[in-house]
Order: sequence, then structure tokens, then C-alpha cells
Amino acid sequence: MPLLEINQIRHNSASVRLDEFTAAQVDQYVAFLRASADDVVDKALTYVFSKERDFQEFLKTPQAKQAASALRVRKAPSTSNGAAEQLPTKPTSGVENTSSARVMKA
Repeated sequence: MPLLEINQIRHNSASVRLDEFTAAQVDQYVAFLRASADDVVDKALTYVFSKERDFQEFLKTPQAKQAASALRVRKAPSTSNGAAEQLPTKPTSGVENTSSARVMKA
């Protein structure tokens, strides 16, 4: 039995526009934490979503399951047989399934 358990986390790339002040604060928080902008935005959104009680209640409704995608997610290139190509991901430890967002200054 291996001593380490490595979980692959699937990431999506998405473009998100931020106002200048928010983008500057993301940059400053990245420097403060010595982390990536992707990680800062991902963890901030995960935190907000988990703390918002009304949103947690909304997630239990049928409307939440029918929500249209608002993010501009970049799809993985497809192979000739139409199936999505498996892109290599670096191994990371953890159990969360999260999506990263690429932050672009508006």
C-alpha cells in the first residue's frame, strides 16, 4: 500500500474581467500569500460560496440545477474521434474538485 495518496484535480480555464481596483488587490494578495492568482481567486470564491447561507439554500432548489453557464470556459481540444483529449495535469494533494479562473485586468 502506498504511503501517499495523490488526487488529481480537474481544472477549467475561464476568462473573468475584474475592475482595476479588484485586480490590483488580487495582485497584492498574491504577493502577500506567495500564491498564484488562480489559487487566490479559486479559494476566495470557494470561501464565499460556502459562507453564503442563502446561496447554500438556493443550491438545493431545482433552479440551481438549471442554471446556465455564465463563465467563458475554454474547452479542451477534441481528438479526431470527437472525444475530449486528456490533458496532463500535475499531481496535487487534496480532495476538492475546483475550477481555476484566469484573472484578466479590465
